[in-house]
Amino acid sequence: MNTVTSTEHDSPVGPILLTFVNDALVRLDVAHDGIDLARADIAQRLGVMPEPDPEGAADLRTQLDEYFDGDRRHFDVPLDWRLVQGFTRAALQATIDIPYGETASYGEVAILAGAPGAARAVGTACAKSPFSLVVPVHRVVRADGSIGEYGGHPEVKEYLLSLENEVVLGEGLRGTG
Repeated sequence: MNTVTSTEHDSPVGPILLTFVNDALVRLDVAHDGIDLARADIAQRLGVMPEPDPEGAADLRTQLDEYFDGDRRHFDVPLDWRLVQGFTRAALQATIDIPYGETASYGEVAILAGAPGAARAVGTACAKSPFSLVVPVHRVVRADGSIGEYGGHPEVKEYLLSLENEVVLGEGLRGTG
């Protein structure tokens, strides 16, 4: 029997709904349209309403705060991939290897995922990622370097890329003293 829980977390990019199956993250949803809609969507996808767990996901909530404070470069949380299959999974797994503060084009990720020429499919995979932030799809950009839509919220993608660039730049400046 699976235990499905969810918890809310406030962030600089909006409210986040974290949903777990047992101890693995099944979805991180930046709930631009509201927590209730995000909760209803994940309930439909999983076929069960997650039990609210206000104290749950303490480790991931801490990691998210550290990321937004510029103190964390990657996330250490088990992922439940049940909502992701086929090439979408391969593309998302390839994005995990994009270094903090750097970007890769949709075409480059397609190559890393083993399907050269599937840049549009990478875009679709990124748009449908259930692991926003934790799997850094915000680091995937268009071939011309422009950032793209990011699920209709390009301002969030711009914020995340700027945050990472500022951290990397700040470290470079500290190292030149």
